[in-house]
Amino acid sequence: MIRERLNEIYRLLLDFYGPQHWWPGETRFEIMVGAILTQNTSWSNVAKAIANLKTADCLEPDKLHVLDPAQIETLIRPAGYFRLKAKRLRNLTQWLADGYEGDLARLDAIDTQRLREELLGVSGIGPETADSILLYALNRPVFVVDTYTARVTVRHGLIEPELTYETLQDLFTSNLEPDVQLFNEFHALLVCVGKGFCKPKPRCTACPLNPLPHTIDCPCD
Repeated sequence: MIRERLNEIYRLLLDFYGPQHWWPGETRFEIMVGAILTQNTSWSNVAKAIANLKTADCLEPDKLHVLDPAQIETLIRPAGYFRLKAKRLRNLTQWLADGYEGDLARLDAIDTQRLREELLGVSGIGPETADSILLYALNRPVFVVDTYTARVTVRHGLIEPELTYETLQDLFTSNLEPDVQLFNEFHALLVCVGKGFCKPKPRCTACPLNPLPHTIDCPCD
């Protein structure tokens, strides 16, 4: 039942939006940096910060790691919370330097679960950010969940409102094939419908998922 419903949701969203081809980024490290910078801000602001880092030619682990913290703060200011995020970027590059000599290729030989545990051990990296790095930067079949994912699945009766990150993630990983491309597209499509229709005050009538049953306490416009 749940597996079929998830597949139906995916099909409806893919037909409506088309492939999203997430995550924008030219290199794996750029995607990792973007996953940290996008915390609590819009992607348009992150793109400006990324552009600044590229212009300064420091969008590589070793170059960013030796940069003065004040310089990092200035470059990433458009992404907001720039002092906090500068520290988190330094924590990331320190982890890469200490464990892998700043060489992302060395991550390829590490088991996914161990990598996730190590990422969660980096100050400032939580489950969503860690899983975004694993899926989008390192091509590991880890499903990323967020507020949009929770809202859609709760309103469509797939999971109870009292959920944790782990239970919501398990809803997808236990019912879908562990496929990087599928996980990539599905998460991106859920973000699209969450931003466009399944908002705190939902727009059910025009939503591509409106044909599917959803909770009666979902106040449609």
